Amino acid sequence: MRQTVESFSLIRIALALSLNLGGPLPWERRKKAPSIKSRFLIHSHFSMETFMLAPSILAADFSNVSQALRQIEEGGGRAVHIDVMDGHFVPPITFGEPVISTVRKCTALPFDVHLMVERPETQLERFAEAGADWLTFHVEATNHADLCVQRIRALGKKAGVALCPATPVSALAHLLPLVDLVLVMTVNPGWGGQHMIPYTVGKVSELCAARERLGCSFRVSVDGGVNASTLSTVLDAGADVVVSGSSFFRGELKWNGA
Repeated sequence: MRQTVESFSLIRIALALSLNLGGPLPWERRKKAPSIKSRFLIHSHFSMETFMLAPSILAADFSNVSQALRQIEEGGGRAVHIDVMDGHFVPPITFGEPVISTVRKCTALPFDVHLMVERPETQLERFAEAGADWLTFHVEATNHADLCVQRIRALGKKAGVALCPATPVSALAHLLPLVDLVLVMTVNPGWGGQHMIPYTVGKVSELCAARERLGCSFRVSVDGGVNASTLSTVLDAGADVVVSGSSFFRGELKWNGA
């Protein structure tokens, strides 16, 4: 027995010297955790452990919406993000339910409708009927956030809540167990093509920690300034859903190695 142990020790030393290793033998090494790039290429189906791309159609060429939707489908998009702006909650005005119901006929992808509107509780039914699958409202835009979640669920849709950059995660303390998605605005809402605000990324990590602590299953989405340079930052922070507009439609943001 002693001879066997000594022989094994000699073999270990010889291998370590010949391979110039100072640590464990090759078969004893732990596998490294996959890098963001490898995880990014491996996962093609959405789950809590993977990532979903939801390109924002606001940045598309509206003279050829069908082509823009094909670009989303062929570019790895798993949902269409639709930014609705009312000219009050945010200065610009975009489009309403008639446009959404028309575009609904052009793709089978789910619609993630982001309501940047005041008093969203008064408009939920109309956007649900227009074809929304997810309805995401801003907690800053209503005094009735809980009512909004209840109404969205009653309509048979997924409920999302969004945070402006300066709004803390603590504002959602009572809502986190109730919602399906939390959207972190990483730029100020209302305009495309902005640079990501660095401190907002910390809220993604904070939400992921809260999700685990509370035993919730909501997804964490990021919207604003996501491009080839910042993508790894939001994925490392724990984002499940990535919204990209300008960078996606310019072909700068590649998804799943496309």
